Amino acid sequence: MFKFITIIIFTMVLSACSNIANLTLYQQLDGQAGLERLVDSFINQIGNDEQIIHYFEHANISHFREGFINHLCVLTDGPCKYTRDSMVEIHTGMNISEADFNQVVDLLINAMNEQNIEHPVQNKILAKMAPLRSEIIKI
Repeated sequence: MFKFITIIIFTMVLSACSNIANLTLYQQLDGQAGLERLVDSFINQIGNDEQIIHYFEHANISHFREGFINHLCVLTDGPCKYTRDSMVEIHTGMNISEADFNQVVDLLINAMNEQNIEHPVQNKILAKMAPLRSEIIKI
């Protein structure tokens, strides 16, 4: 009997793992609501960081929030279409240093940790964002 129960539990665990693997990153983040929570945490991280806040001194935070939520929605295979400016258009003239770029990545990781996003999901998000690095630094 114990062996039968163990097999049933093992099968249920494998089934749950399989279902998670089939979800998009968007779904694993709890969809739109999860993205909104993540971006709000990220904005709070930025607001409390003396190294980065100066890049946002003249920014429309509501516009940034909406745009970053939309960007993450597309990046995580959500149901959105990105219709905003390109990363090059947004960051041209900001002269973002590599150190500041890395600090922003750290702030995003802090926000993901604050939202209890699992590390494998965080890694997938960061992997999708990594190719954008050259469109942001020192342009």
